[in-house]
Amino acid sequence: MWVSGFEYSSLNKRFEKMIIVEEEKKEEKDERLSTDLCECYLLLTCRPSYEFISASCILCILKVASRKDETEEVQKDVEIALLALSNIELSEGLKELYLNEIKEIIQYHQEHHNLAQLAYQSAWEFLMSRHYEYHDLEGVIENELCFAREAKRELEELTRSVDWKKKEEEMSKEESKKVMIIRRWLSTIFFFLSLYQERNEESVGLIGRIVQVFRAARENNKEISNWCIYYFREAAVIVAVEIEDLLNSGAIEIEKKDG
Repeated sequence: MWVSGFEYSSLNKRFEKMIIVEEEKKEEKDERLSTDLCECYLLLTCRPSYEFISASCILCILKVASRKDETEEVQKDVEIALLALSNIELSEGLKELYLNEIKEIIQYHQEHHNLAQLAYQSAWEFLMSRHYEYHDLEGVIENELCFAREAKRELEELTRSVDWKKKEEEMSKEESKKVMIIRRWLSTIFFFLSLYQERNEESVGLIGRIVQVFRAARENNKEISNWCIYYFREAAVIVAVEIEDLLNSGAIEIEKKDG
């Protein structure tokens, strides 16, 4: 994902042309082809070059992401759709509609647990990254959808489901996927802490959860443990958390031993 310079390539132009052709079809439109094209396009570039293509792609993919059928095939389609959406770093011209639909997807999962773990994380990634465009999202993310509570729970569940005694190359495909999802959650949590600096029990608990991830991964997964240390350090530098919280969580002790 995120191929450097993709937006200047001939393949990028080819994707855009094919998406436009499919979008302009009035009859016999191939919905599956449109979805596949849009997903590939958004996974390869974080900056769609045309606003109307961006909007068209997002609407197309949101339609797939909003499906609630819990069959394995549909869950996989939903997971890929949300992953593609989460890959967009900047996208001008987004409407409140998109945000409302993502909010509904998250709320529905919180009630029915219909999403795969990567799909759920990806929905949060998309919503969190829209903060730059919609600053009033703070109340939705922090209070309505309770990001800190959800992130703690997901991180704990994922950490428990990985056999950290194995080296990275010994892990199963499923375990490797879970490690990748943990890495994505760590990045999203750091983004949250850097944006929402109101100190409360839930946000402070996130630091403790990252400490637990570090202690589980430090022997055999240097990438994850090093990222944990990096986030502790950066959180202290940008004053995203209180030094007291780092001390109480054990993060300072980790810095002394491993930093």
